Amino acid sequence: MTKDLWVLGIETSCDETAVAIIKNGREIAANVVASQIESHKRFGGVVPEIASRHHVEQITIVIEEALRQAKLTFSEIDAIAVTEGPGLVGALLIGVNAAKALAFAHNKPLVPVHHIAGHIYANRLVTELKFPLLALVVSGGHTELVYMKEHGHFKVIGETRDDAAGEAYDKVARTLNMPYPGGPHIDRLAHEGKPTIDLPRAWLEEGSYDFSFSGLKSAVINTVHNAEQRGEVIAPEDLAASFQESVIEVLVKKTERAVAEYRVNQLVVAGGVAANKGLRTTLEQTFLKHPKVELVIPPLSLCTDNAAMIAAAGSVMFEKGIRAGLNLNANPGLDIELYNE
Repeated sequence: MTKDLWVLGIETSCDETAVAIIKNGREIAANVVASQIESHKRFGGVVPEIASRHHVEQITIVIEEALRQAKLTFSEIDAIAVTEGPGLVGALLIGVNAAKALAFAHNKPLVPVHHIAGHIYANRLVTELKFPLLALVVSGGHTELVYMKEHGHFKVIGETRDDAAGEAYDKVARTLNMPYPGGPHIDRLAHEGKPTIDLPRAWLEEGSYDFSFSGLKSAVINTVHNAEQRGEVIAPEDLAASFQESVIEVLVKKTERAVAEYRVNQLVVAGGVAANKGLRTTLEQTFLKHPKVELVIPPLSLCTDNAAMIAAAGSVMFEKGIRAGLNLNANPGLDIELYNE
């Protein structure tokens, strides 16, 4: 009988202080998240200095709560996994230093994890990954298509050239005077309206899997400003529906084409925008036409930043022999292909 693998994960890349404990890379024993949304809402976005200060205040409390929920002590933990990057450097440093302190004090292996790898491995908490697979990553800071031929191997085949999808949602929401974070508000409003406004789709060069949402964001802002100057009123629900349709059409069509070209067994969706109901519904409808490709979308609690995903990815990296020394530093521009063998 093999011994269970217990990995404690720490995630502080942005504005969530999160700690989780995962058993054998698949089972959640504890998943604690201290959100900072209320603190940043009045500024219309995340303020890095405020995020870092909150992490300092919360990290010890969240670690202790995770151990309490899992009913474990540090003697039973096999490894400490932590988000090395990308993210806000000040925020990352809190988690990295907490993880190093725990690894040193309890003589545990330290496992560095890429934040986006974590989002992808959130899907392993739903079902086992089936390679080769394609991951559609859509979040506030990232929009990428990542091909994986095996555990721990990441090949970016497409990425955003400017605004990420979530970033565009937040900027459009601000134009419509909606609070931060804007994505859920736009999603909700879009279901009340009709896509009657003609907005651009950025397909880029033929065959490209890259994304661009800056032009779309600007088109929405210009539409609103031009209407105001003419004294016209645009129904915000129709503008939200039109914007969302443009984003989703590009995301889904490029993903569908990549799935066919790379002949994958599974499509996994990752990141905060994976919680978007419009995107989830369109992907489900689209991939009914592709029964040989399994579509996996994590529950809402595992779409936004959390530490369960970091511990899940960390479990795989631990088994692959990836370790960090106590000189580990935050790496805000970390490349996801770093782990490829």
